[in-house]
Amino acid sequence: MAWRRTRTPEKAPARRSRHGRHGREGRSAVVRPPLPPLETRVERFDLAVGTAVEFLRSAWPELREVRFEIADMPTAADADGIPRWSVLSDERRIVLYRLPIERLGHPHRDDDLHRRMIVEGAVFRAAAQYLDRDPWDLGHDRFH
Repeated sequence: MAWRRTRTPEKAPARRSRHGRHGREGRSAVVRPPLPPLETRVERFDLAVGTAVEFLRSAWPELREVRFEIADMPTAADADGIPRWSVLSDERRIVLYRLPIERLGHPHRDDDLHRRMIVEGAVFRAAAQYLDRDPWDLGHDRFH
């Protein structure tokens, strides 16, 4: 009697697992996988201006319709030197110039907090010029 093998359905080829032979997940060839996104000086400047503007708009209804814009540099210097902002009252616009604020402001310490304080101070002074007030009047509760 001849021995006959029963036919079994063929199995699909085994898929390669995501894990290597040591049970760990594979890694990227270029960099390790979860790197935090890089934060640029422009993004930090935008964030500092945005939070200061939100505070001012919530405290002063006169500023709710004013557009705050950010530009890199002014088109020309004026009699006082390089302006850090321009107040256009008739157009209801305040334009803040990023490079003069960052480079001509001299913080006491070179860290993120003091650089942010210089940016917020420029926003407050520009808004005070627009409202024709003293900058300390705009956010006296903020600095206590």
